[in-house]
Amino acid sequence: MSTTTGEPLKIAYSPCPNDTFVFDAWAHGRVPGAPALDVTFADIDLTNGMAERGELDVLKVSYAVLPWVLEEYALLPCGGALGRGCGPLVLTREPGLDLTGRTVAVPSERSTAYLLFRLWAADVLPEGVGKVVVLPFHEIMPAVRDGRVDAGLVIHEARFTYQDYGLHCLADMGEHWESTTGLPIPLGAIIARRSLGAERLRALAESARTSVRMAWDDPEASRPYVRAHAQELDPAVADQHIGLYVNEFTADLGDSGYAAVRGLLTRAAAEGLVPAIAPGSLDFPQG
Repeated sequence: MSTTTGEPLKIAYSPCPNDTFVFDAWAHGRVPGAPALDVTFADIDLTNGMAERGELDVLKVSYAVLPWVLEEYALLPCGGALGRGCGPLVLTREPGLDLTGRTVAVPSERSTAYLLFRLWAADVLPEGVGKVVVLPFHEIMPAVRDGRVDAGLVIHEARFTYQDYGLHCLADMGEHWESTTGLPIPLGAIIARRSLGAERLRALAESARTSVRMAWDDPEASRPYVRAHAQELDPAVADQHIGLYVNEFTADLGDSGYAAVRGLLTRAAAEGLVPAIAPGSLDFPQG
């Protein structure tokens, strides 16, 4: 029996195990008092574009897209993906390949993965790569394996499966980020329209936080939803995926989480990769 209230909120998040795990209880009306959800499944490149166009009420997006959307959307302090040891990887067919002048496939030019890649490249590839092409993330490893691109920037469960494609990890973007900043790695954010108002935004954050905690309390309850949308993903890999990307920062960004987001966007703005964000634009309305 549903315990959700009011008109459904239009929300978009990915079909990846971490998102379906986090939102399972909420999407299925098990979070008491939470608004009903009208869910659209879309990969991160699509949700980033939806946010830039001001579509939908709530979206899972890349932290890297925030400088373009913070005027219309507020960052929720929970529900997203941020952590340690969970960064994007650069994969190649040949170990130790020099990427100078090479073609690299990325999941989105507005993704956090690509931003971390550009910060890494600024440090280690002074002459830069040759060409960047955008591919859906599930097409990247086959493209590298088949020689259609020289390297691929991968996210999500590819961390656990790239050896199955005969590929090598050239560099770990998260490792580089953590070693140079000491901060956790900001990947995906949950944002909601500012026009919903402070009270409703706080209620949304509480709904997301409760949904996460309900998933932790009863992991079996989310399994049908996770498996239904994980395509051909092995259940053990889906569990690894959830274990890595759903963590204490998902329940609450906290001081170090916010420091990581500010650090990423400040450093990227200093490199000319994103616009500078306005002071206070990351602040969440307090009750």
